[in-house]
Amino acid sequence: MNQTTYISTTSEITELEALLNEIPKENVLERMGFEARLETARESIEGMKKQEFAKKAKLVFRGEPVSGSYGINAEFATKAVGKFVDAVTTIAASVADNLKNRGRVPDKQKNQLFITGTAIGSFGFEFEVPQVEKKDLFPEPSDVEKALNKVQELFQLTVNGSDDQVAEIVDEIHPRAVKKAADFLDYIATQEAWCGMEFKGNTFRFHGIEQLRQSAVRLQEDNIHESDAEFSGEFQGVLPASRTFEFKLQNGDIIRGKIGAGIEDADVLNRAYLHTEVDIQFHVIKVGDGKPRYSLLSLDYIEK
Repeated sequence: MNQTTYISTTSEITELEALLNEIPKENVLERMGFEARLETARESIEGMKKQEFAKKAKLVFRGEPVSGSYGINAEFATKAVGKFVDAVTTIAASVADNLKNRGRVPDKQKNQLFITGTAIGSFGFEFEVPQVEKKDLFPEPSDVEKALNKVQELFQLTVNGSDDQVAEIVDEIHPRAVKKAADFLDYIATQEAWCGMEFKGNTFRFHGIEQLRQSAVRLQEDNIHESDAEFSGEFQGVLPASRTFEFKLQNGDIIRGKIGAGIEDADVLNRAYLHTEVDIQFHVIKVGDGKPRYSLLSLDYIEK
């Protein structure tokens, strides 16, 4: 049973219960048919809850390849959806702290979206988010859910966010994942199209091709600068849960940054290097005129 059928059945149950409340109990024959239908409806959804259904995301397109809500160019749709899914699966790996600078994308098959229908407004597709095993009463959102939220946030910030805000999310979801999102925007821009997406009640839409092109430019490689830089100083503290650090340079300046996925035990920095003079290499990301963001990618980049 899908979510639409479930909602329809619960509505039918409500209506049947209301009808039976208006029919006197002594009218046995009149009640019999309604009671049988009510029992069948209740049995069909027994043990099921609305929130157990898979979550849905919608991606819609407008522009040259789209004919209103009637249809969409097949080649464009195939390539655009493929690039969108690549972006989501790569960002999902990054939010799970599994994404490296090179190599295969971890859990790519597990994090695949599943097309379940078309979405109207102009024309697009409805995706089902893969379900995960529920171990807790109030489970955390899955990596794919987080990835879809990050895609919306990234697109929104490229429209009205500052360079610092864009740099922050680029650093958070990994430049490799951002490149996949940029590839998606670049492709649909070359096809004179733009898009919008909806997930968990949140909606974002580009308002025309020019706005989308401007967003694509902000995510291009020549606007996102990556480098490795060497420093000398001391760690002032590391928060293992949030995987963040403070590092005091020899001139007294403080660098704040994050600890990359290549360092599994972030607390080792407290145990082995806290308040100890070291030479270190940080990975630096800078977007446009924004402030640099620092990351420590490996313990091999620290020397006492």
